[in-house]
Parts: sequence; C-alpha cells; structure tokens
Amino acid sequence: VHPVESGGGLVQAGASLRLSCAASGRTYSAYATGWFRQAPGKEREFLAGISWSGPRTKYADSVKGRFTISRDNADNTVYLQMNSLKPEDTAAYYCASRVLEWTQLDYVPKSETEYTSWGQGTQVTVSS
Repeated sequence: VHPVESGGGLVQAGASLRLSCAASGRTYSAYATGWFRQAPGKEREFLAGISWSGPRTKYADSVKGRFTISRDNADNTVYLQMNSLKPEDTAAYYCASRVLEWTQLDYVPKSETEYTSWGQGTQVTVSS
C-alpha cells in the first residue's frame, strides 16, 4: 500500500485544513494508517492513527481535541481534519501505512517503525 498526501498549504492561525492520504497498490489488503509531522530541526512525531476495522483511533496529546482522523475504505482514503491551527503546527505532514493481519484489524500502530510505507509529505504552514 503506497500512500500519497495532499491538502497542505499556507493558512492563518485559527484556520482549518483537511489533509488527505490516498492509498494505491495493495488496496485489497487491510491496513492501518498514521499521520506524522516533522518540523525543521525536530524529530518526526506521531499525530494520529486509525485502524482498519472499528475503526479505532489514537491521538497524540498535542493534537487531541483539534485534529480528527477518519477513513473512507471505499475510496481508500484517510483524512486528517485539523482545526484551530497554530503557528507551532507548521511542519511537513506525512501519512504512513501498515498492512494488517486479519487477526489484528483493530490495531493502531503509534511508532513510526511499525509503519512500512510512507508518503512524500505535504507542507503545512500556519502564519501568526
């Protein structure tokens, strides 16, 4: 499964953006998807993840209540709705996927090492 991000851009503080992660390749497989971001000079951090079934979701404390992850399995797309954006949300945003075994369809990986396919990233810039 190969993820491709879109939806980034330049917005003012307080605005909203919705990022999309479209999957290609083995889309007949069940897979979990996670969103990460990396700001200049900082390590990549986990933001949110979603399982295949349920679905179950997990969030980092830094975005809980502001960001919402969702998925449309029919379109093989995962979304990250970002509200009340702050200048410190400025970063390159990446989505990643991990094919799941049929016995773990509700699993949500949080560590970047658990994800096997990564997109190229989309830039989000929030001005003050």
